[in-house]
Parts: sequence; C-alpha cells; structure tokens
Amino acid sequence: MDRVPLVVRVAVAAFASVAVALGAAAAPAQPSPASPAFPDFPDFPAFPAPAPPSPVFRLLAASAITGIPHSPPVPGDVIRPYDPPDKPWLPGHRGVDLAAGPGSVVASSADGVVHFAGSVAGTPTVSVMHADGIRTTYQPVVARVSRGDRVLRGDPLGVLGDPAPDPGLHWGALRGSDYLNPLDLLARRPIVLKPPVPDGG
Repeated sequence: MDRVPLVVRVAVAAFASVAVALGAAAAPAQPSPASPAFPDFPDFPAFPAPAPPSPVFRLLAASAITGIPHSPPVPGDVIRPYDPPDKPWLPGHRGVDLAAGPGSVVASSADGVVHFAGSVAGTPTVSVMHADGIRTTYQPVVARVSRGDRVLRGDPLGVLGDPAPDPGLHWGALRGSDYLNPLDLLARRPIVLKPPVPDGG
C-alpha cells in the first residue's frame, strides 16, 4: 500500500487550517441586540433658593402651636375702657387708656416685631406685630425702637409723651382691620377705675 509522503500530509493539514481561518473571517458578524434609544431631555434651569422667612412670618408660624402671653404695657389702672363704635366710621374708643405720666417707660405687651415707629396725625405712635396675628399700638409714645426691631414682652418701646388732652397711655389692638379690646389679651385684667358717683346719685 502506497504511503502518502509526510511532506504532503503536512502541507494538506496546513492548507485546511488556513481555509478554516479564512472562512471564519469572511463570515458576517452577527449583530448584537441594539440598546433602546432614549430621547435627549433639555437642561432645565436651576430653581433659585427660597428667601429666608421674615421675622413676622416666623412669629406667626410659631404662634400656631404655642401662642403668646400679653402683659400690660404700663402698670397703671384703666382710666378709660374700651368702647367700640357700632359702625367703623362712627366715633368711639378703640382701645383702653392706662394711667401713666409723661416720661413713663412704655413696654411691649408681648414678643413681636416693631411694625411702625413714627407719627400718626401728629401723635407719636409705636405699633408691634405679635405672633398671634395681633398688632398692638401705643400712643403717645416717643419711640426708642425702629421698624423691624425684634422685641420681647416687657422690652421698652419708648417713653410716654405729652398725653394731652387725654391722660395716660392709649393702648389699642387690632387683628387685620378689626379692633379688639386689649384687656382680652391679658390673663389677668387690670383694675378699671370708674368715675365717681355724685352725692345723691
């Protein structure tokens, strides 16, 4: 039996290996699964940082939970009581008058922020916004504070000016545009002085 020469066998094996390699290289590559395409989203502008809350806002927020106590702005008795009018445009007494002399120190009735310090119709006036949403007013008071100042209950707002023609300190209270009796803000009401009764009356 004729034997195939070794050289021929080696050559045939080498040719077969080359053919297999060329066939694999020529075969088309299988496409890989395509990833889902996502649309390009526009760049949105950054939102500005919120402004810090005002002192009044912080006070109002705190009052929703705790409430605040009020004290009389001067230690004197009530010499003229609250007497609201039946209609907003009618005359009345929209507050109380407390006994005090010119130069007396007038204190804030509760914690708050000075809402106004100046003159109203020629009368020196200070008003304070409190955490319970009530604004108290003090007349005639020569201010020692400025608008926006934070005050605590009992802090001096100024000194009583010349109270003529009405004596004492006028102390008022409002919620929005509605007048309130300031004595209703107190846990303990001060003494109200009544005018003397004539003999035989």
